[in-house]
Amino acid sequence: MKYWKGIEELESAPEFMQSAFAEFMPVKESHESSDATSAPRRDFLKLMGFGVGAAVLASCETPVKKAIPYLNKPEEVDPAIANFYASTYFIGADYNAVLVKTRDGRPIKLEGNPESPITKGGLSPRAQAAVLSLYDGGRLQQFAIKGKPAEMKQVDQEIRTKLAGTTGRIAIVSPTIISPSTKKAIAEFAARYPNTSHVMYDAHSASALLQANGGVVPGYDFSKASVIVSLGADFLGSWISPVEYARQYVATRKVSSAKRSMSRHFQFETALSLSGSNADVRVPIKPSEMGATALALYNAVTGNGGADAKTPLGKAAAELKAAGSAGLVVSGSNDLAVQTLVTAINQALGNGATTTGGAPSNVCQGDDARMAALVNDMNNGAVGAVVFYNANPVFNHPLGAKVKSGIAKVPLTISLNDRLDETGILCQYAAPDNHWLESWNDFEPKRGYLSIAQPAITPLFATRQAQESLLHWAGNNTTYYKFLRANWRGITPNDAAWDKAVHDGVMMGSAMPANPAMTGMSAAAAASQLSGGAKASGVELALYEKGGLSASGTEANNPFLQELPDAISKATWGNYIAVPRKMAIEQKWEQGDVLKVTANGYSIELPVLIQPGQANGTVSIALGYGRTLAGKAGDKVGENAAPLAMTASGGIQYQNVVTLEKTGATSPIAQTQTHQTLMDRRPVVQESTLALYVKDPKKVTEYEKVSTPDGLQSPNKVSLWQDYQYNNHHWGMAIDLNSCIGCGSCVVGCQTENNTAVVGKQQVINRREMHWMRIDRYYSSDTHKDSFDTKGKVATYAAMEDPSENPQVIFQPMMCQQCNHAPCETVCPVLATTHSSEGLNQMTYNRCIGTRYCANNCPYKVRRFNWFSYYSNEKFEVVNGHMFTDLGRMVLNPDVTVRARGVMEKCSFCVQRIQLGKLEAKKQKRRPRDGEIVTACAQSCPTEAIVFGDMKDPASRISQLLRREDGERAFHSLESINVQPNVTYLTKIRNAESEFFAPEVEA
Repeated sequence: MKYWKGIEELESAPEFMQSAFAEFMPVKESHESSDATSAPRRDFLKLMGFGVGAAVLASCETPVKKAIPYLNKPEEVDPAIANFYASTYFIGADYNAVLVKTRDGRPIKLEGNPESPITKGGLSPRAQAAVLSLYDGGRLQQFAIKGKPAEMKQVDQEIRTKLAGTTGRIAIVSPTIISPSTKKAIAEFAARYPNTSHVMYDAHSASALLQANGGVVPGYDFSKASVIVSLGADFLGSWISPVEYARQYVATRKVSSAKRSMSRHFQFETALSLSGSNADVRVPIKPSEMGATALALYNAVTGNGGADAKTPLGKAAAELKAAGSAGLVVSGSNDLAVQTLVTAINQALGNGATTTGGAPSNVCQGDDARMAALVNDMNNGAVGAVVFYNANPVFNHPLGAKVKSGIAKVPLTISLNDRLDETGILCQYAAPDNHWLESWNDFEPKRGYLSIAQPAITPLFATRQAQESLLHWAGNNTTYYKFLRANWRGITPNDAAWDKAVHDGVMMGSAMPANPAMTGMSAAAAASQLSGGAKASGVELALYEKGGLSASGTEANNPFLQELPDAISKATWGNYIAVPRKMAIEQKWEQGDVLKVTANGYSIELPVLIQPGQANGTVSIALGYGRTLAGKAGDKVGENAAPLAMTASGGIQYQNVVTLEKTGATSPIAQTQTHQTLMDRRPVVQESTLALYVKDPKKVTEYEKVSTPDGLQSPNKVSLWQDYQYNNHHWGMAIDLNSCIGCGSCVVGCQTENNTAVVGKQQVINRREMHWMRIDRYYSSDTHKDSFDTKGKVATYAAMEDPSENPQVIFQPMMCQQCNHAPCETVCPVLATTHSSEGLNQMTYNRCIGTRYCANNCPYKVRRFNWFSYYSNEKFEVVNGHMFTDLGRMVLNPDVTVRARGVMEKCSFCVQRIQLGKLEAKKQKRRPRDGEIVTACAQSCPTEAIVFGDMKDPASRISQLLRREDGERAFHSLESINVQPNVTYLTKIRNAESEFFAPEVEA
């Protein structure tokens, strides 16, 4: 099978071939060219001369820095030792129980809390990057009146006076709130002002799901499902609770010779999602076909009709019926009729005590109808005051324009948002909320599961916790901590119980008031409604949410998330119009051509990205981009697609029929995928089918052999190298491709841990991103090498060059492989890269002179060169701003050097963590125990796809895993070149009929 990373690689586009293996920056011969990817020769020479001169001058004088010592050092603070505090991250619907790592009283890293029964130590990419937002200079640093700084007392006095005189309705608008104490504070505010109502909305609404299930999100449990059918729900990427669902899902996907069974996953969707890319059977459908698909599945499962057994839908229905209570159907649609039928299907399967029998989730409570009614009331003059609590509907609600006009008609408007965003700038008063790392709070993400947030740092600015503001305006001058503690008296009656809850961060119990009941519709009415539905005519748009930047756009000013490559497209810094290749060819669109998209009388202009797997006749655009008042890094990145959604009868449909018009302009898309290509080399990734694995586990992995005088031998049997002897430790890593879902949490975790610079869109286009690890996404072709005998090699290879409309996808985390026979080590002229006695490929930064021979000789292309001083060059002050200010530099890990210009860097297996673990064990006069030393990528992975440990320890997890998988699924990438990596991959096994998807067919 041939694998390819992107359309430009597959088609050998000239611009790709020109730079696919480029190691050196192109230099222009004149000043006339406007090419931003190269530099004039004279400028290059001038910069070189200036750089040498500046270095000489800088070396003549050491800058004086003053430090103020502690008068009385806090007992728990030691400059050399990190402290960890349990807390909770919850923004949008993304819940994560976290451990906050602090150094000298400043949070520098977030880890997953292994005590959590929900997230179980995993973290989402958003939660990994969230620590950077604490030091965001774009936050509002004090209270304000009409955008101008004001004293807190003045703001409080004026707001209380105006609230007391308000006639008409008072509304508190917020996203979903899962904090019992916050809801109690809002209730106390409402008791003081009885005409108050609390309206919640979600930027990516699940209102129909709530309506179809009596006002709650069912307690889905993917770990108990043997057959999963998803109708557009990206439950591994962004739907409801992806960290929780990913851990459950992968529990059914891990295989071994002792467990040769897997769940079966069907995905019906428009845009290729993270869940779709991991599915065993994926069927692209138009948004307008989702209702018919749900109806056909419902009829087939309940016996009211049947789908063709030969189609994917027919097979899904048959396997669901056979699975019974072990079957599970989920839908990401916000159509009540679709969600009603999905609920009916699950009821017919009898899974109420299994796959849908868990505790209901509280993370989505938004009510589309109530929000639409409020917007109308605001415009009709029926609202006397409105408080926006961490809500930005002017930007992220499809009715944003009406919200904006309505705000102007409300006599009293207050923003509790952390900055003067698109909504806050329109409000009369701004009382900015503390950052969640500066706050006390509680959460109940699922009924009966409690979580606590505690401050890890004193508030950096003159802000106040939003709950405390509401209490003060209601006449209660207590602190929110005391209010929270009093609310927990029934759960933690004494100080010891409270201290344990704060220490652990999680506990069992319930404090959340019951969700209000919501009225749905009957299955018969839903079936009748969908049976008469006509297919839409024209190009259909699907709006979706990425796993990195959320639909709310809250994290838009976080450069870690802006530069995180999308799991599928590998695009960074903005959104785009994903179109199928067939449409692009028919319309003569090239990647990067700018199109004007119009619907609802609203237009935006975005570049084209040709996306395999996109349903024919459709396009898709990500939500959450296009902020204008997010901050320096987040402003004017992409376009706001929320107003393109359909709004009718108080509901929101994240789809529409759009018109597309080519503008004639072009805009390059900053993609990372094909920058470090491994195409047309020896096997890089391997996959097989469950049927073959069940038959013989030793036949699923292809092991290469090389010719020797003694016959065919494994490559590691033939070497000119003298092998290293590891007498103490030998560190290694194993990555299960069955468990890796491609979410990217490990990429952000590595970046945060190792002070990796953000370089911005243009440098990504210039192929200079600095991530130490990446997740390579490979597409597979429809054609397999088995066709050699029937079609011939020439015809088969020609067929492989025709990209699949519906390719299968493999994700492969790629970092420095810490090779035992490392090609980089032999070519460094100054021994800046050497091999350690414990199997690590080491980098000595102050020895590196930047020849980049090592990068040229690395077959995995995992080394990164510092083309600039990213922490001091003003060119990067916007995108890498946290390294420029004293405030931003507080996030840097003091255990890891910030690399200088001209230095090569790469993955170190988090050597600082290895050293710390060894020193702690040495204090106790013992060897490190397995599991005590974990790399940042392994620690952040929500699916435990990465296992790290000491291969010299026979009892370690990695040693046991490698012994078990030896000769079965364990392989090394590019094994034939015999660099002998210390990273081992496990072959991906698919529960599919073949190793590739069939061509697209009607559902």
